[in-house]
Amino acid sequence: MKRISDVRGLEAARLVPADRVDALHRVASRWAVALTPAVQAHIDLADPADPIARQFVPSVLELEIAPDEREDPIGDADFTPLPGITHRYPDRVLLKPTHACPVYCRFCFRREAVGPGGEALSPAELDAALDYIEKHEQIWEVILSGGDPLILSPRRLAEIVRRLDAIPHVGVIRVHTRVPAVEPERVTAALVAALQATKAVWVVLHANHARELDAQTRAAVARLVDAGIPMLAQTVLLAGVNDDPAELEALLRALVAMRVKPYYLHHADLAPGTGHFRTSIATGQALVRGLRGRVSGLCQPSYVLDIPGGAGKVPIGPSYLRESASGDARVVEDWQGKLHLYPDFDLR
Repeated sequence: MKRISDVRGLEAARLVPADRVDALHRVASRWAVALTPAVQAHIDLADPADPIARQFVPSVLELEIAPDEREDPIGDADFTPLPGITHRYPDRVLLKPTHACPVYCRFCFRREAVGPGGEALSPAELDAALDYIEKHEQIWEVILSGGDPLILSPRRLAEIVRRLDAIPHVGVIRVHTRVPAVEPERVTAALVAALQATKAVWVVLHANHARELDAQTRAAVARLVDAGIPMLAQTVLLAGVNDDPAELEALLRALVAMRVKPYYLHHADLAPGTGHFRTSIATGQALVRGLRGRVSGLCQPSYVLDIPGGAGKVPIGPSYLRESASGDARVVEDWQGKLHLYPDFDLR
């Protein structure tokens, strides 16, 4: 099985029907396509609604672009002072050394920026980005993103980690990646060694369905965690993939069982051609509410929305608290939906 990077390859692998090839060429001419052998192995060809295929195989629905959708849905451009840097919050910064990924998610909020072509920062651009981080002493956390930073060679990755590790005011290096789930063979001893630092290094895995977490993925994650690298996970809430209570619960339990703490459940962004993936916020809140009491706190992600235009990320989960009629107490809702009165006053 080989990596697929065009519509012809998808047709040959029986992942798309022949009568949609022409329309899908239009999709692929705008947004990159790539499926690794690991992803292809997860797809059930007999299931027309397969949740893995839905994430990676292009659809003609992507040609339907809603008026509210944006090429830069979370407003990165306004916070990009130079190539490879996004500095939205005072104490943290995104460092994007590459815009290439091993796979291209059909719902990606950076789908206009990632793909073949400008795969990596030039040496001069990387030097300038690291110089920016060094000169801004308020930066405490650096998030390697892109693109997927774990497609870099271990040598190049180690050099970036080493240089960040040497900046005194940087306390945390965070790495966002799909690699352990979509190309687990990349997680070699050399790659794990490249992530070693005196500063805290966290790896955040993007996974959306429990079937992505097969034996090879679990082994790749174990290589990282066993080396002392703590791991979190982020998930995008996607219609037809994980907007079902049982599917979402299975994913979260599987992550925790492999020593990965669920971190964020993202409401899908307003990226062009992705409306078929978005649920309502009410649907997301109901799913999160349903998790309370069913799974432990270890399995609970924070349900968040990136405000369009660049205002940042905010929690949008359900509330379990309301004012009482008397005003001197709160009404609290438990996981079974029962209401309880709690006295709430300040004795100071």
